[in-house]
Amino acid sequence: MSDAYRVETTSRLAQWRIDNLASCTYRKSDPFKIGKWNWHLSVEKNRVLFVKLYPEISNLTRDNPPIASFIIRVVSSVGDRKALTHSEITDKQLKNNDDFVWAIEVPLTGKFIIDVEFLDLKTISPDGGEPCSIWADGFTQKRSNATALTSLGRMLTEGIHTDIIINVADGSIGAHRAVLAARSPVFRSMFSHDLKEKELSTINISDMSIESCQAFLNYIYGNIQHDEFLAHRLDLLRAADKYDIADLKEACHESLLEDIDAKNVLDRLQNASLYQLPKLKTSCMRYLVKFGKIFDICDDFNAFLLCAERELITEIFHEVLGAWKGF
Repeated sequence: MSDAYRVETTSRLAQWRIDNLASCTYRKSDPFKIGKWNWHLSVEKNRVLFVKLYPEISNLTRDNPPIASFIIRVVSSVGDRKALTHSEITDKQLKNNDDFVWAIEVPLTGKFIIDVEFLDLKTISPDGGEPCSIWADGFTQKRSNATALTSLGRMLTEGIHTDIIINVADGSIGAHRAVLAARSPVFRSMFSHDLKEKELSTINISDMSIESCQAFLNYIYGNIQHDEFLAHRLDLLRAADKYDIADLKEACHESLLEDIDAKNVLDRLQNASLYQLPKLKTSCMRYLVKFGKIFDICDDFNAFLLCAERELITEIFHEVLGAWKGF
């Protein structure tokens, strides 16, 4: 590797020493690693000097481009040491060699150094949300959260210092008052007042099986698996509504929207009405009426009408009449 193209680095600092640019108009550095990415610096001499900083093209860059905050300087190393400093770049997403270009109109001759001090590097989580730093603040927070969730999961699965018993239809499970109270205002009220749950250190949930209750607790403790969640969505929805766990109710709501079909649409519609899930109700109505699936399940639909609430039946017929008017 030629020294002319080598970039020296520390954890957050990169320096490229250029001894002579007189004999060429373009030079690109060898790749150098800062954070998770390989980077390049390049200089192009025309009427002005263009300095570029960009990540090396890779699957990582395409899928998760860095969001960089940095200060970049050009330092003359001949005679009196002089530095030209670009104003601080904050949260700039860099994907290619045109995303950061610094045009320097001051003529530079002889030796000089391009100095890049990375203040922060962030990525966007696949789940969305605010960009998170890959360095101390973001990484430490993620590691802390992951460790805490693992520890909570062990408290449940290994029965570490459980202090409440949940009795269900076909068994019982130990849990922790503090965790349940922190996740549900209904549980908190049980343990804060002189109710039988506080006195006897038991909770009776007779309408849940032990498998569904285990899934419910696994969600509360941050330990649920995707297949387990899918298998018990309706029981989890019922428990979320009963114990006022809003995030679980919304997770069930979003999941039930994803696989509506002729076999489950009427059941989903009934639950949407019962638990006040507007998006699910709208999607079921559209599936039945706008897409004409109501005619494919006539027998099931007639049976549904015999037991459905009057208000829901009225909504369905309003939807049907509205669709007919559109023809």
